[in-house]
Amino acid sequence: MSITYDYHLHTAFSGDSNTPMEEMILKGIELGLTGMCFTEHNDFDYPVTEQCPAGTFEVNPDSYLYDLIKYKEKYADKINVLFGVEIGLQPHIAKKNAAFAKAHEYDFIIASSHMCNGQDPYYPEFFEGKTLEEAYREYYISILDNIKVFSNFDVYGHLDYIFRYGPGKEGNFSYGKYQDIIDKILDKLISDGKGIELNTKMLGDTEITGTGETVPCIAILRRYKELGGEIITVGSDAHTPDKIAANYDTAVSILSDCGFKYYTTFEKRSASFHKI
Repeated sequence: MSITYDYHLHTAFSGDSNTPMEEMILKGIELGLTGMCFTEHNDFDYPVTEQCPAGTFEVNPDSYLYDLIKYKEKYADKINVLFGVEIGLQPHIAKKNAAFAKAHEYDFIIASSHMCNGQDPYYPEFFEGKTLEEAYREYYISILDNIKVFSNFDVYGHLDYIFRYGPGKEGNFSYGKYQDIIDKILDKLISDGKGIELNTKMLGDTEITGTGETVPCIAILRRYKELGGEIITVGSDAHTPDKIAANYDTAVSILSDCGFKYYTTFEKRSASFHKI
């Protein structure tokens, strides 16, 4: 395995995982990983429902860091354990997110769009009353709005998150149809020195994506490289040990086909590049 770092991982410190951190680390060691960066969710102002009580997606950084330091020291001779966070962006909470990001010395910050104008595209309600094109455009415009007002991050996560959950997935997404907006996002990220991630969670899962592609899709990965982007992390988005470093062999082929010769890791917010 030529990619030996997983830079998108969740544990019981995230509202959508019940896995103890140590279990994730032990699996990473078993897989022969060099390092793993935990990126626990923090989404301020996530809608409160019966299934999702207030604060579900707000991490306690101090408790999280306490455990991470404990296991980082315990397994220091076997694997490099890193302190990251996945911050959910919305323009109206940009100042709150900025304060959160500054409050701790993270190794790595993923910015993600789990919310768009107060709704999560994970739920079918986001798509009600809209055509698919209107929904996709609304989502991508929201990403552009986010990166205009918040910049304290290293990579933007799963750029086509919406595509995981859109109805009638097969054949309903085309990079070309949304190129006008997506290219503006990529240009802004590149000019600001930000990267993107290759999220391997859905690779091969046609039931979820309809195509079994990466998130973002190969066309977006290739376009990022064509526009001059070089910073790309690789993460499984695993919430359970069995998903860690999932589909990494395929990820290597995809990155190479898109023209990437290196993938990126971060420590203390400083990028390092590794040959694929």
